[in-house]
Amino acid sequence: MSLDKRAWIVEATIADMQHAMEEGLMSSVELVQLYLERIGLYDGWLRSILEVNPDALQIAQELDQERRNLGARGRLHGIPILLKDNIDTGDRLHTSAGSITLADSYAAKDSFVAAKLREAGAVILGKSNMTEWANFMSSTMWAGYSSRRGLTLNPYGPGEMFVGGSSSGSGAAVAANLAAAAIGTETSGSIISPSSQNSLVGLKPTIGLVSRTGIIPITRTQDTAGPMTRTVEDAAILLGAIAGADDLDEVTKTAAQARVEDYTKFLDASYLKQARIGIPRYYYKHLDRDRLDIVESAIDVLREQGAAIIDPVELPCQGTRWDANVLRNEFKKYVNDYLANVDPSLPVHSLAEVIAYNEAHADIALKYGQDTLIWAEETSGSLTEKEYMESKRKNKERAGTMGIDHVLREHQLDALLFLGNEYGPDLAARAGYPSVTVPGGYAENGIIAPGGYNTKGPQGITFIGTAYSEPVLIQLAYGFEQATKHRVPPKLSCQSSE
Repeated sequence: MSLDKRAWIVEATIADMQHAMEEGLMSSVELVQLYLERIGLYDGWLRSILEVNPDALQIAQELDQERRNLGARGRLHGIPILLKDNIDTGDRLHTSAGSITLADSYAAKDSFVAAKLREAGAVILGKSNMTEWANFMSSTMWAGYSSRRGLTLNPYGPGEMFVGGSSSGSGAAVAANLAAAAIGTETSGSIISPSSQNSLVGLKPTIGLVSRTGIIPITRTQDTAGPMTRTVEDAAILLGAIAGADDLDEVTKTAAQARVEDYTKFLDASYLKQARIGIPRYYYKHLDRDRLDIVESAIDVLREQGAAIIDPVELPCQGTRWDANVLRNEFKKYVNDYLANVDPSLPVHSLAEVIAYNEAHADIALKYGQDTLIWAEETSGSLTEKEYMESKRKNKERAGTMGIDHVLREHQLDALLFLGNEYGPDLAARAGYPSVTVPGGYAENGIIAPGGYNTKGPQGITFIGTAYSEPVLIQLAYGFEQATKHRVPPKLSCQSSE
């Protein structure tokens, strides 16, 4: 058997790659070369990748030799993976959160997530572009913009379709087949949003399942890393690789009983025959016709596959006026903690210094201003404000125990169904609960949504559940994916950068 490798790499899964390497049809070096070639062809205009790993080919070569001598470590052996630019890697890649203030910053060591990927045999291919400071810099900043690389574009409709944020580069790159998969991070929708908008599977884990050590933060209450892939199977593989207890992240120790070593055992499409899925119609009221049709089609598919559809269900937290006090207060505290430990030669070591540096370099740093950074700096950074503590309590109670948990118990549900990043993922994020989105279709027409983006293009169907319900969510997502196969790759053309 011979391969047309350039054609084969498009939409190749992790299992496809492992099979090809085991059969001697492909090597990790060739995989890296194929992706580097595609990056060279297409990323000049996509701007999804900040930098490629200068050591990627050498690492791949070493892993190929290890495979020949000892066999593969597992499913990720030799697989090229991108990491969002807020995830530390102790190598020759920078970690900057997309900001020019940290453009020269090298992490002293790997984040827990990067270390787990290397242990599994993955090749860290590079760092993906992201909305600067995980979209906690300016209230007017476009999703996907960073001062280091500019605006990431959606490969399905460059300059027209919303790319999603803040793991924008991870979403666009994986959608365009510039890497096997990527790791994004989420505080509220930052994995789910770009995955939905780029026809990907995005899985945001329960807080505590994956360590946050070595990730530039917004908040310890809601932050987590998670997989962004083209298939549910690939997401399950990655989740198993990065989950784990970390002595430096106390919340991961609480997940020991719930953590699963291999999430691929939940790739069971037949689970839909016993599933009970709630339809929270209150959160669909604002949807335009095309996007509502996608939701209704998904509900029909799930019903046809045997799922019990409880329609409608109501959450006690419907209509709650939420605030960002947890993010505002924790951002200053935890960003200051992170910056205090970066290299002394760098120009910033606190949020205040970031703001001052940006002001001094406003021509390149402040295209959209920094009102959110200034707003966060106005807090004490001590996490003692009454409004902060009240908001933290309200988020957990109203979104969790009196929201998602209440309706799941009341109707004996496995999960709730939402469109993409519309409302549900924010509830899950506030509660610390998991969510997964799967390609759900394509909106031919769109409206201009709040924030100024067009709603046309790829749309995800999102399932959210209670804490540590990843096994159930994977079963639901896999069943829906196998019944629909909505994902198609974008049609790319070679364009030069601006």
